[in-house]
Amino acid sequence: MTRPPTPLTDTSVELLDTTLRDGEQAPGVSLSPDEKVEIARALERAGVGVIEAGSACTGAGERKAISRVTDLGLEARVTSFCRGVRNDVDLALKCDVDGVHLVVPASDRHVEGKVGSTREDVLETTADLVGYAADHGLWVEVIGEDGSRADLGYLETLMETALEAGADRTCFADTVGHTGPERTAAAVSRLAELGPVSAHTHDDLGLGVTNALAAVSAGADLVHCTVNGLGERAGNVALEEVAIALEHVYGVETVELSELYDLAQRVARATGVELAPNKAVVGQNAFTHESGIHTDGTLKDDRMYEPYPPETVGRERRLALGKHTGRAGVRAALEEHGVDATDEQVGTIATRVTELGDRGRRVTDADLLTIAEDVTGADRDRTVELLDLNATSGGAVPTASVRLSVAGEERIASGTGSGPVDAAVSAVREAIGSAADADLEAYHVDAVTGGTDAVVTVEVMMARDDRSVTVARSEADITRASVEAMVDALDRLLEDEDERQVVASADD
Repeated sequence: MTRPPTPLTDTSVELLDTTLRDGEQAPGVSLSPDEKVEIARALERAGVGVIEAGSACTGAGERKAISRVTDLGLEARVTSFCRGVRNDVDLALKCDVDGVHLVVPASDRHVEGKVGSTREDVLETTADLVGYAADHGLWVEVIGEDGSRADLGYLETLMETALEAGADRTCFADTVGHTGPERTAAAVSRLAELGPVSAHTHDDLGLGVTNALAAVSAGADLVHCTVNGLGERAGNVALEEVAIALEHVYGVETVELSELYDLAQRVARATGVELAPNKAVVGQNAFTHESGIHTDGTLKDDRMYEPYPPETVGRERRLALGKHTGRAGVRAALEEHGVDATDEQVGTIATRVTELGDRGRRVTDADLLTIAEDVTGADRDRTVELLDLNATSGGAVPTASVRLSVAGEERIASGTGSGPVDAAVSAVREAIGSAADADLEAYHVDAVTGGTDAVVTVEVMMARDDRSVTVARSEADITRASVEAMVDALDRLLEDEDERQVVASADD
């Protein structure tokens, strides 16, 4: 791809990921040692240069988690956050980290109001701490907390003191997401004259990426990020957004972009913080097209309405169905499911899809196929069908039993789980056998009506090999709606002849 020359073209930039420390400080987020290890390995696969594994001073559990990460023997530099006290450095050393981030107050608000000190005392303490950490063989970065609201003259003196004491680099921190790109560039350019400088930006004003790019343009060669932009308040700057912006716009390579979506999904699962559909790079809608004009243009030229190919960041393009879907989108979706239809039939199906979308419904794959079967008159032999379901949750362990028709054979199975839905799903998988090894990629529950006779709609997205299908079912009982949706999704995934034979012979 040809890009115009920019001031960043020859810049070498690394990313520092602080998901395991700053990201974990987001409300409600708590990562286990196993989860930190899984995320650290994913960061390593993505080629992240520095991984801040946590804050050793937090407690014994945190130190155990940091040590688990350092024991992985990663190529990335593994570090710990440290406050401006020697004991924090000692605790970090016990975790066998490669380096530390010494956070010292930079603004008068923090110097006087937070730690009750003076500028002169902070300079002295910083020099002492840096020397102590460096003498113990640690890579040292000094972060001037609240640097974006600090007096730039004092910030410059503070960071010069740190470098003279043996620090490897300094960091400009927009701790509360307070500033804009002009102030960021002005501060970073002065610090870059002293030595290597990093940027730590937050997104409180929606300027996280903007300030990170401004810092790089001014001389920063390391950017602090979190996966999915996790962090306190509005979060830190998102790693995936900085990475794609630097490479796509400026030609600056930082990480392996194809690993970004997998990384985002892993962090979302571990933290329980779902990705917003319209989230840049990794959101569900980032490469999804519903508009008839956009769908038609994308089918003619996949770059028509996308800034870069979805495969760049480990994604796939999706053509969604809804009231804006045109004939081209419907035809493409039908072809994806192997459905033959005449031009007239495609037009009729497109009209009915639009009508369904007009009623506020999400038009699922199963909806499309049901409409297509009705319009084309095609018959479909079901491979899997739910005949009966019983679920109980009054005892100590929720249980469920199902009776299914599987490839013409009646099968009965039972299961247990954390709740009646989980137990029923286990029973279905037991009845179908290995053919039910499809991934449940999404599960949504929406209330349709209120009152004692409320109806819920359960929507599931399931994938098997390279196929996926979305099905929604509405029932008064959430367990039955969930099981019917799952069974119908599995039936759609197993509808070709080869899969039927696999199902029929399973567990013989």
